[in-house]
Amino acid sequence: MNSAPLIRGYEVVIGLETHAQLSTRSKIFSGASTAFGAEPNTQACAVDLALPGTLPVMNRAAVELAIRLGLAVGAKVAPVSIFARKNYFYPDLPKGYQISQYETPVVQGGGISFVLAGQPRTVRLTRAHLEEDAGKSLHDDYQGDDGRPCSGIDLNRAGTPLLEIVTEPDMRSSAEAVEYARALHVLVMWLGICDGNMQEGSFRCDANVSVRRPGAALGTRREIKNLNSFRNMAQAIDFEINWQIDQIEDGLAIGQATVLFNPDTGETRAMRSKEDAHDYRYFPDPDLPPLVIAPDWIEAVRATLPELPAAMALRFQEQDGLAVDDAAVMTQSLAFARFYEAARDGCGAPKLVANWLMGEFSRRLNTEGKSIAQSPVGAGTLAALIRRIVDGTLSHNAARQVFDALWSAADSQADASRIDALIDAMGLRQISDTGALAAIVDEVIAANPKSVEEFRAGKDKAFNALVGQVMKASRGKANPAQVNDLLRQRLS
Repeated sequence: MNSAPLIRGYEVVIGLETHAQLSTRSKIFSGASTAFGAEPNTQACAVDLALPGTLPVMNRAAVELAIRLGLAVGAKVAPVSIFARKNYFYPDLPKGYQISQYETPVVQGGGISFVLAGQPRTVRLTRAHLEEDAGKSLHDDYQGDDGRPCSGIDLNRAGTPLLEIVTEPDMRSSAEAVEYARALHVLVMWLGICDGNMQEGSFRCDANVSVRRPGAALGTRREIKNLNSFRNMAQAIDFEINWQIDQIEDGLAIGQATVLFNPDTGETRAMRSKEDAHDYRYFPDPDLPPLVIAPDWIEAVRATLPELPAAMALRFQEQDGLAVDDAAVMTQSLAFARFYEAARDGCGAPKLVANWLMGEFSRRLNTEGKSIAQSPVGAGTLAALIRRIVDGTLSHNAARQVFDALWSAADSQADASRIDALIDAMGLRQISDTGALAAIVDEVIAANPKSVEEFRAGKDKAFNALVGQVMKASRGKANPAQVNDLLRQRLS
């Protein structure tokens, strides 16, 4: 269990439940489509609607995706797991119960590791279980056929396969909860089990938050439902922590409750009292036999796993010499990692590639709201550009100008010859000829006797001024490293 500073004298205890929508083409117990964005109630079949006489049939692909997660987090994949009925009544739940797993989930234990403020952390997982999603109630600005405001029910999501991933109460701050959620988000997309789209509800988190005095028993928890962004998660947890502390300080009891977060006000509000497991009257689903997963099935899935983010980040540290935080950025997604590897292999300068990807490259992507796959500059083009920095053809400032031109032209496949032509057309080729640079240096020394005298008197700023004069005389084309060496030789 991880430690963290107290907040207003209280220890915070946080556990997360994450619903990851599995990337299957059909639903977990029917053949209806899971595609997003269809007209309401056009993707709900007789099984999803719970019409009399229909029976659920298990989607094998959903089970395989659950196995992938279990193997990736070091969990036990249960050889036999049981589906149960979770009974509750809500308009968007046509059966009057949800098919889920209770006592015997498919994935048991495991953990998610990440780095927080330079320190390694691991959050233990309690379980991950398969279940079906409910439909969706439509309230805001919804109108019926007669144009009058009303509520509607869209059952397209009903039966969509979910993997609910539940942690132990190991987190002690909103920052730790967010970093755990980010690490899990990366992992499920890396494994191809979930598209991770938080806006569409493919990856949504519930946070269980309580506070206590150090050494006291666990406090009463309140569950914040359906947090659909990392920013909202941080704000909601921080508000809830301070609200609970205020309640306790005022001598008031905390009631177990389900709460919603309002991003407009930054506040949580109680929605209903929190149910316990017995309120749902769980019992094994009589229409579904136990789910049996044979060892050879598990091994077949294991053989398809990619190198995992943590292992790849460690490899980048050991083989490429990247810092821990830099390696974490390079493995923020599988696509980003593949881009880094391709650019690194193309130029042989891993640290320069990482610096470009974390700097100018990411700034451009973030400004334009693009993913690495949508980059106008490809990995091979970036590698060719960096090769010209390494061989002294371009200064770093000049390389940024070339990069801007490549980005604007969306020249994703530009090769070395195209980049060389661009360098010459823009007049950015760096002067590395020793004879030419020596002549410029001698002219600058002769024209700036005061700076020369100050440098020889021990003033380092005078040397920088002379370097600046050389760069100015060369119109920024001089190789800075050679300028420094030549100046020091001449002045000594």
